[in-house]
Amino acid sequence: MQYLTTEELRHLFLTVFKPRPTDKVLTIIVDVPDGNVPDDEDWSQRRVMAYDWWMRAIAFKNDMGLDRLEIYYYPNVGSNNNDLPDTLYHWGGNPEMLDADTLLTEGLAVPLEDVMTFTDLIIAPTEFSATAPCKMLAKQYDFRGTTMPGFTLAMIPALSLDYAKVHERIMSIKTRLDEAVREVILFDAAGTEYTLDCDLRHRTATPSSGMFHEDKVVGNLPSGETYIVPYEGEIDGDASRTQGEVPVQFGSEIVVYRVVENRAVEILSTGPQSDKERAMLAAEPAYGNIAELGHGVLGDFGCTAVGSLLMDEKLGLHVAFGRSEHFGGIVSPKSFNDPKNVIHIDRVYVDSLQPDILAKRVTLFYPDGREEIIMRDGKWSV
Repeated sequence: MQYLTTEELRHLFLTVFKPRPTDKVLTIIVDVPDGNVPDDEDWSQRRVMAYDWWMRAIAFKNDMGLDRLEIYYYPNVGSNNNDLPDTLYHWGGNPEMLDADTLLTEGLAVPLEDVMTFTDLIIAPTEFSATAPCKMLAKQYDFRGTTMPGFTLAMIPALSLDYAKVHERIMSIKTRLDEAVREVILFDAAGTEYTLDCDLRHRTATPSSGMFHEDKVVGNLPSGETYIVPYEGEIDGDASRTQGEVPVQFGSEIVVYRVVENRAVEILSTGPQSDKERAMLAAEPAYGNIAELGHGVLGDFGCTAVGSLLMDEKLGLHVAFGRSEHFGGIVSPKSFNDPKNVIHIDRVYVDSLQPDILAKRVTLFYPDGREEIIMRDGKWSV
């Protein structure tokens, strides 16, 4: 099993967090399988890796100025970016074999509030993304940290990238997004063109470069993207101008969503997956929210898809549906009819993931009338 050495891990933690004198507690949180969501090899290895990191970090906690390192487990929440449970658990046994039943009967229960109150730095290598809830909790409890949903050992080389250079690249895109009022994406889906015209008014972009040095900041690792939530129409009398079509490939089927005022309101395509997405939109209108325009750059640094959104979304352009309030939008878990359906899901436009769909052109429009093409044929041009 491939892991970072103790020195590599030390360098990573120091780079990612740049610890302050006030940082005294680092906490790792990990979800575990249950009867509804069975275990798999990647998940099992991730739990072992988290335990390994916790043990190894003890050797250099003084270098980080830390007093304590903690690790907690919790029953998985069943979907990406759903809220964390109210209780976390200490566990002293073999994490590779741990499941929810054992955790609930033999673990030491600790209120989530207590864990978050006393932690300064957090790492969340989980099966289901904890990014959204950790972002919100960081604002409430004043910690910072990194989430690693779906992390696999195949991603370990990405942890050794020069994140200073990654930061420079994404900041060049962020400055443009902050100034722009529209982002127009032209897709070519198996020879048919579709256009999504996104309203960027009233919004600023967020850089996620793998360095979490600012107060109350939480983001992904590996990282390397600038993201922005299109304007969702929350100002009275000022509707969102986001409209058009979004094609997404599921296997051999291309599903086409029609977007009005930043919401997918209709499925224009036919097929089994189109029927599933149509039913989902009917059951959960919040699922259709255009929650994020992501601009990943790690493809430019030689990284390739590994089958996990944590890594794959950072490779290039992506469009997300669903929850957005953790990114600065207004759609939250309360926007969904069923808590089990809360989701923020990225659709990534790189050849290895959606081979029949190409982001042919991405154009930014500025208030002074200027236009700038920032992507051609799936490649950044800035």
